[in-house]
Parts: sequence; structure tokens; C-alpha cells
Amino acid sequence: MEGKRGGLTSHRPARRRYARPGAPIPLWENEGHPGPIGPSFPESTQMPQFSSGDDFLSAAAARSLILDSLSPAGGWERVAIRAALGRVLAHDVRAPCDVPAHDNSAMDGYAVRAADLSSDAEATLAVTGTALAGHPFPGAVGTGEAVRIMTGAPIPQGADTVVMQEAARREQEDVFIPPGQKKGQNVRRAGEDLAAGSIALAAGRRCGPAELGLIASLGIAEVTMRRRLRVAFFSTGDELASIGQPLAAGKIYDSNRYTLFGALSRLGCELLDMGVVPDDPAALEAAFVDASRAADVIITSGGVSVGDADFIRDMMARLGEVSFWKLAIKPGRPMAFGRIGGAVLFGLPGNPVAVMVSFYQFVQDALLTLMGVAPLPPAGRFAVRAGFAMRKPAGRVEYLRGRLQHDGAGPCVTLAGAQGSGVLRSMSEADCFIILPEDCTGVQAGDIVSVQPFNGLA
Repeated sequence: MEGKRGGLTSHRPARRRYARPGAPIPLWENEGHPGPIGPSFPESTQMPQFSSGDDFLSAAAARSLILDSLSPAGGWERVAIRAALGRVLAHDVRAPCDVPAHDNSAMDGYAVRAADLSSDAEATLAVTGTALAGHPFPGAVGTGEAVRIMTGAPIPQGADTVVMQEAARREQEDVFIPPGQKKGQNVRRAGEDLAAGSIALAAGRRCGPAELGLIASLGIAEVTMRRRLRVAFFSTGDELASIGQPLAAGKIYDSNRYTLFGALSRLGCELLDMGVVPDDPAALEAAFVDASRAADVIITSGGVSVGDADFIRDMMARLGEVSFWKLAIKPGRPMAFGRIGGAVLFGLPGNPVAVMVSFYQFVQDALLTLMGVAPLPPAGRFAVRAGFAMRKPAGRVEYLRGRLQHDGAGPCVTLAGAQGSGVLRSMSEADCFIILPEDCTGVQAGDIVSVQPFNGLA
């Protein structure tokens, strides 16, 4: 059973780890990772400050101010390419050789000399051998000759063109080539994909399956990757119960830590789950201090709205520099961003949907920046027809949860159930955000709206 609040237990001065009996979530251990903790946000950096009155910061302004304040965390390590999945390249990967390494055939057919072909008559050539991938033809193609060739096989000496087998006619040891062939057709040139010495993958690229394959195609076994970003996270609130505990009157189970665990794990971060911290000044201060000493980033849920006790705001301001924002968005209006020590701080709202909206719209790209991803991936939004109607006040961006589908008129998007900020089921049933801009005052069925699919958010 999970405890109410965890802490960092010191085993020896040079190494600290979080220990909590029975914790179901993998925990971070600080060993074997070069590079200092928290270099991504120098303590000399001046945090942007905003009015704590009735001013609302736009979503675009908040995003820009967050990203402009951050730079990649330091530290790197050499890893085998299978361990590079989801990681970020610290250095350029250069091709040590041409890719492909030799001229080769793009399809099955016959390797010939263009000089032996006619533009207006069929040419008859003698087939003198076969070239296979991995087994090149040992001789040369002479005048009036052809070599049977398979896809990927090196182009034999003397040949400069490949005629696909469907266009040719074979009779015993001769092949008949129709007119109209072009010199150099169906030949993949050496270095056509990558020339020796060229940059195959630039530093800042996050490696997916295609990148692993490309690195392997160069014969490279190990690559230099940025170290994993270390993220501490916890939930706040006396109303929260940890899973496995009986649910007392007035209590709710803490779902936000598990949502954050999933989102952070998909980014490949090293995680420090600090559990549930009660609404107690001493407990909160200890949690913030421990987290700032162990991690690059601190993410909390709850405790940043206007109704929360003033000591939370005062304590954060005393420990570091924090901008409390009222964002002109729904859901997720209250959000804090700043620094405690060398760690970047994100204080997210307590409502489950607001946590996910805040994370995907503001926090995720900030984490990718700290991970060293450059350039950041595009937002991946596109326009689609609305299959719903609703009113909306101007002056804020709204992130609705939607489902993409096809009706009789083509692609459209509908609402995924109730849209309250506490209805987490709407996120589970949705496959996209429907993003209504600040100047929008409502949607009618058939209007064009902007959607951001969940697939590709991480």
C-alpha cells in the first residue's frame, strides 16, 4: 500500500534516492549518468513576472515565455543503438561510407549498356550471367550482352541501365529489349541516400524506429545521447488517497500521478514519484527542497488555484522564483511556472483533465527542449468539420475532447462525452483535442474547427 507522503532518504552523501515500501511505480536512481543535475535553468536566470491580479495570460504568450526561458540539460552518454530509442542525439551522426555503398539495381531485370539499345527497334542481347544481392556478377558487360540482375545487386562493370523484367522478353540465352529505354533508369547510385562524411542525423534528433535503422545501416553500434531528463512529481491535497487505501468519506483517489507517470514515461524521462503531499507547509517545503536537489524538473498537481492557502504561494516565492499565472484557457486556467534552485517547476491544476491539457499544451514541449530536442516537432493540427454545436465566450482558448470519425459527408469531429475538467473519462474516450481560439464565440455543426490528434503528442 502506498504511503501518504514519501521523501528522499539519504543513503550516503554522494548518492540519494527516494525509497517508499510497496511503491508500484518505478523510481529513479542517480547512478551512472554523467552531467550535473539542473544545469538547464541557471540560478542567475531572471524569471518572467506577471501580475497576480485579474490579468489573464494568453496560451501563446505563456508557451513562448516558457520555451524562451529554457535550454537543454547537460550531460551525455554512449549507448548501444537499441538503447537509443526515444533518446536525443547529443552529437551529429555522420555517414562513415556512402549509402548505398555501390551502384545497385532498383528492381529485378537485366543490366545492360544503353549504347546497345535502340530508340525505335527491339534490341537482342546475350545473357552472360546473373547478379544477386550479396553476390555480384564477377565479370563485365560487353557489347551486345546483358546480365540478369536482382533488386539490390551491384551494377556489373560496363552496364549503366537496368530494364525491368516485365518489359523484357527472354528466350533461352537471349533477352529482347523493347525500344524507348532511358540511360541510367532503375539504377540507385552510390551515395544517393547519404554521401560519406555527410550528416545522417543531426544533434537534437529524437530517435525513433527509422533513426535506429538508419544508424544501423551505417554500421554504427553505439551513439552519443543526451542523458535522460530527471523529473520529480507529486500531488498535493488532504482530500487525496493513494490507491490501495480504503476510500474514507470526502476522499478521492489520486489519479494525476498516474496520468503524469504515463506521459513522462512515454518521453523517456527518469522518474522520481514522491507520492501525495498533504496541505501542510512543512511537508510541502520539504518535498520541494528534496525534489529540487534531486531532479531537473518538478511537476506538481493541485495547490495553484486562487482558493488555495496563501502559504503555498509564499513558500514557493521564498524557495525560488515562480510566476503565478491565470491563463486565458479552459480547462487549466491556474498554472505556475518557475524555478526552485536549479530545477524547473511546473505547478499544474488539480482537476484531472486540466492536468492533461496543461501537460500537453505547455509542459511537454518544455521537457523536449530540456531534453535537447531541436527543432521541436510541429503541433500536428489540422482542420476538420465540426459534428457538434456549442456556445463559447470570447477571450480564451478552449481545449475540448473530441473523436474523429466519418459520417455521410466525410471526416468530422464530435465531442467525447461530458466536457467538465474533472471528467477524466472524456480523455480516455477521446482521440483528439478540439481547439477553439480566443476570438471564437461558438460552433455550429458544419463549421471548420482545428483538431490536434492525441496520436503523435508523445
